[in-house]
Amino acid sequence: MSTGLEKEAETSVDEIAELIGERAIARDDHLNAPGFVINPADVQDVLFDLRDVAGYDHCSCVTAQQYADRYETIYHLTKYGNRTDEVSIVVPTTLEEPVSQSGEPVYRTADWHEREAYDLIGIEYEDHPDLRRILLPETWQGHPLAGDYDQTKPQLVTLAEHANPLQADHHDTESETMFLNIGPHHPATHGVLHVKTVLDGETVVDVDPDIGYLHRCEEQMCQQGTYRHQIMPYPDRWDYVSSGLLNEWAYARAIEDMADIEVPEYAQIIRTFSAELCRIASHMLALGTFALDVYGEFTATFQYTFRDREVVQDILEDLTGQRMMFNYFRVGGVAWDLPEPREEFFAKTRDFLDELPAKVEEYNDLITTNEIFQLRCVDTGILEPDVAKQYGCTGPVARGSGVDYDLRRDDPYGYYPNLEWDVVTEDGYDNYSRVLVRMQEVEESAKIIQQCLELLEEWPEDDREIQANVPRTLKPDTDAEIYRAVEAAKGELGIYMRSDGTDKPARFKIRSPCFSNLQALGEMTEGEYIPDLVASLGSLDIVLGEVDR
Repeated sequence: MSTGLEKEAETSVDEIAELIGERAIARDDHLNAPGFVINPADVQDVLFDLRDVAGYDHCSCVTAQQYADRYETIYHLTKYGNRTDEVSIVVPTTLEEPVSQSGEPVYRTADWHEREAYDLIGIEYEDHPDLRRILLPETWQGHPLAGDYDQTKPQLVTLAEHANPLQADHHDTESETMFLNIGPHHPATHGVLHVKTVLDGETVVDVDPDIGYLHRCEEQMCQQGTYRHQIMPYPDRWDYVSSGLLNEWAYARAIEDMADIEVPEYAQIIRTFSAELCRIASHMLALGTFALDVYGEFTATFQYTFRDREVVQDILEDLTGQRMMFNYFRVGGVAWDLPEPREEFFAKTRDFLDELPAKVEEYNDLITTNEIFQLRCVDTGILEPDVAKQYGCTGPVARGSGVDYDLRRDDPYGYYPNLEWDVVTEDGYDNYSRVLVRMQEVEESAKIIQQCLELLEEWPEDDREIQANVPRTLKPDTDAEIYRAVEAAKGELGIYMRSDGTDKPARFKIRSPCFSNLQALGEMTEGEYIPDLVASLGSLDIVLGEVDR
């Protein structure tokens, strides 16, 4: 098992209760975290104490929802240095006055999370620096997840005039600024992303990522599906770039913990094996498109990474029957065993692993040692570790800033605790470091796959159990709540679910790593140039289908 930094001290429930004191008006424990209900006026005081005194420096997710008698915001807090030390802060508001203090002054990642809660549910957050819609147009009427929303009412959406985000008191009288739209339809935006950019000469002085062009109501569709059968096909469509099985695992882990289902060891090995293949395929695509972004390298690097990604896709197709929308995981295990004849499948996978070191070396020759690539990436897109934590950054983005955080090790699941591998970090904090992390993670994933392959080859024939005995209909206890996450290719992919006692979740919230990582773009690019902005955006490796959900 890989070892990391020494864990931070765990804060006991009693210590949290004493710290919050009389500001806690009730308890609302979740399945994996103590929960404390506080008044809307105490949000910042409580969050500051939990961050600065108790060390909860990671606001991993903010979930908002409406009940019959109230609105509710949940801040899911944990520690970068001790991921399993978690606490939930629950903030109820009345239906008549859904107003709560903003958590943004404490955790900057709450900025977008609270904007989404305001946009879709209608909760207002005092002291929020920029409370406006984030997924829907500003002219949208009503809040789609609010109880009184009329879904049959036609919407008249007008095109608002673009405004310069530099206010009068920010203007330099000796300079002239220019407003520049990057996207939403542009190769450098990796999807329908609109980056509103203000330039002073050639220098970026303001960046406002405008998302919402691809919103597909994934959370609402999951809320309309049954736990047992109908939700699992959806995760493939979040980060649809080769990461489907990693997405499926996020949902599988949440419902399996919620329903107390133990996955057979053999199925855990298959999950781990296939998930790491997905990670390699995702990183290959990230590397190829990034090279295309920063120095137009289409003929060699882009084509080479797609060549190697294609081999992984072939292996995954043999295993799952699909090339992208795998739908291979099941609640309690996987859909079926390895393809027959197994010897051919093992040989094909081994051939890929045997050839991979030479291919990685080839990428280093083409990319990391390339002078143009280094000029474009070294010391650009700087993201300091403390800033990365403030924005809730995870995955290669955080590890490229020296943040030693990986859920496979820090919140163990699957078969990862039984395998030898290392968490990769780089301390350059720049675009170059994020590339190096992904390339080294490909090699670490290969180590994991190799060990899983040896286990699968030697596994006893009479013990190849691929699924637990799961009830035909799953109905978790009423008001059971859980937040669970996995280490997806792009970072922490988490699922919050609340049960109402039926076979469908009452609330299903997706914590997208791309959503939180993208918030940091302004910090990375202000004061730099447009080419640096393009490189920084590419280094985040976002997929808009997961940002907008």
